Amino acid sequence: MTSHKTTQTMKPATAAKKLGVYLQATPAEFQEGVVSRDELNALQADPPQWLVDLRRNGPHPRPVVAAKLGVSISGLARGGVTEPLTTEQIDALKAENPEWLQKERATQAEVRKEAARIKAKKAAGEERPDAARG
Repeated sequence: MTSHKTTQTMKPATAAKKLGVYLQATPAEFQEGVVSRDELNALQADPPQWLVDLRRNGPHPRPVVAAKLGVSISGLARGGVTEPLTTEQIDALKAENPEWLQKERATQAEVRKEAARIKAKKAAGEERPDAARG
């Protein structure tokens, strides 16, 4: 029995997601091919200029836009942001600081605070195994 290692590949959409870039903004050869695990690692370790530029200037996919604005992806949708945004557009939104963005940032801060509280409560409960769980 011979054991040979098959190369693990992924669709361009998956690779773009892992790289944190908007697929439609990537070069055609990236969009049309498959990406091996080794190629993905190489792109992450030593990104080509197109990847550096995309990460810096965008357009950025929704998860990246949400992170840069400090809101959830759902919060983006509630704010009417459904398209990818460039870094310039994100900076303009931050400067404008519309009411929906202020509200969504406050909501996100509450969500993070609650998650931290639950994590701390869990950690305290795990330290005392005889403590009542609730």
